[in-house]
Amino acid sequence: MYPTNTIREKASLFFHILWPILVTQISYNLMTVLDTMMSGRAGTDDLAGVAVGSSLWMPVYTGLTGIMLAITPMVGQLIGNNRRSDVGRTVMQGFYLAIAISLVVLVIGAIALQPVLGIMDLSTDVHTVATNYLHGLSIGIIPLFASAVLRNFFDAQGYTRVSMIILLMALPINAALNYLLIFGNFGFPELGGAGAGYATAITYWFIFGASVFLTFKLKEMRTHYLFVRWYKVSFQAWKEQLKIGVPMGLSTFFEASIFSVVTLLMGSLFDTTVIAAHQTALNFTTLMFMVPLSISIGMTIVISHEVGARRMNHAKQYAILGVSSALVIIGILSLLLFIFREQISYFYTSDRTVVLLAMQFMLFAIMYQFSDAAQASLQGVLRGYKDVTIPFIIAFISYWIVGLPSGYLLSRYTTLEPFGFWVGITLGLTCAAIGFFLRLRFIQRKQEQAAV
Repeated sequence: MYPTNTIREKASLFFHILWPILVTQISYNLMTVLDTMMSGRAGTDDLAGVAVGSSLWMPVYTGLTGIMLAITPMVGQLIGNNRRSDVGRTVMQGFYLAIAISLVVLVIGAIALQPVLGIMDLSTDVHTVATNYLHGLSIGIIPLFASAVLRNFFDAQGYTRVSMIILLMALPINAALNYLLIFGNFGFPELGGAGAGYATAITYWFIFGASVFLTFKLKEMRTHYLFVRWYKVSFQAWKEQLKIGVPMGLSTFFEASIFSVVTLLMGSLFDTTVIAAHQTALNFTTLMFMVPLSISIGMTIVISHEVGARRMNHAKQYAILGVSSALVIIGILSLLLFIFREQISYFYTSDRTVVLLAMQFMLFAIMYQFSDAAQASLQGVLRGYKDVTIPFIIAFISYWIVGLPSGYLLSRYTTLEPFGFWVGITLGLTCAAIGFFLRLRFIQRKQEQAAV
């Protein structure tokens, strides 16, 4: 990271930071894509079971990794304010907190999984696949959250390529393990969709081990003495991270959970074919979302440094650059999705009925891409300012008061049926984008007045 003065310099630095983040996020998401695609080849019940399992897990994962994401603006502002000596302590406290959160998730999951699955009207085979998929995935929860802290530590300093390299190494490992455990190749047990959960968990352990190794290997990281200096647990430090991280995590949770709840509601209202088609469209459009999500993370990094250095006008210029980039890129991707939606659907399943239905879902998905890109990038800007509480309220109202109820009503009481949920999602994301934009304008005006 370094100060920039012109738009051209800002664009150069931002895209230098962005592209490794994008590769990293796509690689993480490709693990879920591979789980879904390869499980679909094992059978429709396996595809539906993994869809239900991942729908339960994803909001938990995204919400709690949102808490870990607080490390990025915290470290960014420390470095921007020339307080590098405090970075190691901050990151290690985040690591302790990640372990504590992981243990709580495991306990709650053991208690709540079967009652939650029991609420849904699932076939016996789909219920079994979903249960075993989540059991396998649980083995990797601790390394997943712990490595998220280290990834945000690397990113906050502008070393986004570190995480990219780790994920590029992990992706083929995940694919190979899926091949072995889903289909029972080379003498391994044939676990079907459940094998994807075990494969992903093992991959998470690899990612964590590689992340720890690089904190010792890289000269720039060794200066912070991670895993060399072991600090006492500080509940005050946890409180500081939670104060920033919980609203961030909840905002992310509210967005992710609306998709998961929609999948669960579809499981109770429609048949397995609809669930499989919905998951196919959702899975691929989530991969597209990695672009605005990566821009959001990049915005948090560059703006937190500018805010820490009190360069508010430069932070504003970065915000314009990031949001406009997200909208342009997602427009291009949406056009490609429209053109190739049939070919994309066949990557997931050979069932023609599922393919035709998935193609219709993809048309509705294109509707919300611009709102989703805008709200994600704007939220990343606000996080760079450490403004997280009001955005959390905006997210809750948009997704759970506007988006989900309207989608349910449209699905139950209009001819849109399952597609009504996707119209509701579009409404929720649009409300969030408008709310985040108004909040950012308020923050920027407040900063301008303070500078006078």
